[in-house]
Amino acid sequence: PASDRKEDYHYERHGVRALFIFFDPLRGWRRVSSREHRTRVDWALEVRQLLDVDYPHARKVKLVCDNLNTHHIASLYEAFPATVAHRLARRLEIHYTPRNGSWLNVAEIELSVLSQQCLDRRISSATELEKELSAWQNQRNRTNSQVQWRFTTEDARIKLKHLYPIALF
Repeated sequence: PASDRKEDYHYERHGVRALFIFFDPLRGWRRVSSREHRTRVDWALEVRQLLDVDYPHARKVKLVCDNLNTHHIASLYEAFPATVAHRLARRLEIHYTPRNGSWLNVAEIELSVLSQQCLDRRISSATELEKELSAWQNQRNRTNSQVQWRFTTEDARIKLKHLYPIALF
């Protein structure tokens, strides 16, 4: 009595989503989607979309990935019949960023932009998230937004000297 009622705020989490982003820095094109999980099968489904829908006429797609256990050709064989998985795998060339070096992946830079421009608040549902991701993706694709990569070969030779052989001339 005679004082305000005090109540603690309790944040209630209504779920999380896994984001998948594919980014073609030369075209300024990206595709971002969300899924309930981040499994091998989820990754394989996204790769099939990349190869069959986004780049149906490309003979070979070079994909730079970080070192997650889902980012592997074996994921295709887990998700699809062998003939489909083999067809997809033949068109895919995977390059992995160095361990603890996902910052070398321009898709990570694009994810940072996404976080700042779109995911800087709570989003109440998966449906609303899909709408927000789609609007962000369409706007970025419409303007052909590109990543300004400033990491030069000389920088790489210094920062990643353990990966470069020493020339003895």
